[in-house]
Amino acid sequence: MALGPRLDIRQSQSLVMTPQLQQAIKLLALSNLELDAFVAGELEKNPLLDTGPDDAPVATDGIDRTVEAPTLAAESGASDDLIAQGLGAADSPLDVDHGAETFIDDGPGDRIASAMGASGGMEPIGGGYAEDAPDFDSFAAPDSSLQEHLMDQARAAMSGMDLLIASQLIGQIDEAGYLEANLLATAHGLGVPLHQVERVLGVIHGFDPTGVGARSLAECLALQAKEADRHDPCMARLLANLDLLAKGALPQLRRICGVDEEDMADMIAELRGYDPKPGLRFSASTAAPVTPDLFIRPASDGWAIEINSATLPRVLINRSYYVELSTGKQDKDSKAWLADCLASANWLVKALDQRQKTIVKVASEILRQQEGFFQKGVAHLKPLTLKAVADAIGMHESTVSRVTSNKYLSCPRGLYELKYFFTSGVAAAGGDGAVSAEAVKSHIKALISAEDPQAILSDDTLVDMLRAKGMDIARRTVAKYREAMGIGSSVQRRRQKALKGKAA
Repeated sequence: MALGPRLDIRQSQSLVMTPQLQQAIKLLALSNLELDAFVAGELEKNPLLDTGPDDAPVATDGIDRTVEAPTLAAESGASDDLIAQGLGAADSPLDVDHGAETFIDDGPGDRIASAMGASGGMEPIGGGYAEDAPDFDSFAAPDSSLQEHLMDQARAAMSGMDLLIASQLIGQIDEAGYLEANLLATAHGLGVPLHQVERVLGVIHGFDPTGVGARSLAECLALQAKEADRHDPCMARLLANLDLLAKGALPQLRRICGVDEEDMADMIAELRGYDPKPGLRFSASTAAPVTPDLFIRPASDGWAIEINSATLPRVLINRSYYVELSTGKQDKDSKAWLADCLASANWLVKALDQRQKTIVKVASEILRQQEGFFQKGVAHLKPLTLKAVADAIGMHESTVSRVTSNKYLSCPRGLYELKYFFTSGVAAAGGDGAVSAEAVKSHIKALISAEDPQAILSDDTLVDMLRAKGMDIARRTVAKYREAMGIGSSVQRRRQKALKGKAA
């Protein structure tokens, strides 16, 4: 057989990720708030997209999971001809408003939406501001950091070289308020005597918040005790032996401090009132509120699932503007650009519609699988996997994973991430079925919360009690779940409850 170049024709099939398909997959993983930002970017790029008139009523997503959204037309040319002939009403199904067309219901989302204007702002009440009302939050002064707060006090109390030393020390105070600097190294670096650095540090110790600039927990608590005029020799000895206090060695501490049981309880109660990390009050960032993407609530015939329309963008295709642009004089490139804009707008509307139906479909299956949780609580949460939901609704596992990412649902039991309902299982004691790991954690937490301070439950005892409830679980698994919830061992809990009893 001769070797040489040649041309062959072959026919094959392959899957291709088109840009439109990639966009649809991307939309599935976005939360409602992230989707709003994405649509805002598309509105800037595509002149054919519109959010509708500002005075249009904010529509809501309802609870009927069987309702199908209006079908998009496959051909856009015929509908555009209708508009050009003055028959625009016949094209109305193409301008899909996902908030208004897909669902109809008066639920939690409606109450949110009714308080919001079409632009997302609060409606004026009794002749107040209109939609362009000023944002009063923008006028609030930004919170100062711990270092800025300390430097303001240092400038008022010191000057010259002392202020320079103070700035060096303050710059090495961590967010909890503790000094991480080596005083001797700082003195050598600035070329000043050590006693001067120590004197400046003493001034910093008098700054607000009390206890800032301490080099250890004992020093931090001692500064606060001095501020409260409670730093007597007995308290000083107690602070010098905090390791014994952590171990619960109260008889030994009473001998060291030279106090009786009542005085020791008063001293421990005093320490509990101090702040071991005084700097955190300045470094704590404002927690961003979580907005639910779905609402689940009981209804007369079962359960109601509702998409939060208050955070959903309202997208329309302005076909009248398209007809106006297409009837004008255009070159070949302009026509191609306009056609691309229309195709992109049609695909975005279709992708948004499909996203909503997919989310409701997945949430409905989660509700069906975990109905015991919504009715009776976390103790009745069942083991559930992404594959189980995907097989039940006829979708791929990766699609379910994207749908449940970064999305939250609100129900009468609280606010939960959709991923929360997918948990591993623990085998049942009788070998019949399995119990969710979250349900096991709930039982462990309830047993420990109800334990008698005089009879602390060990991990082995917890295993026996859980097996009596039908959960076949090992001791190491109990310890792992207990530590994951931040609950100490039986020895640690015994010491803590003993200290609480003394302090009380």
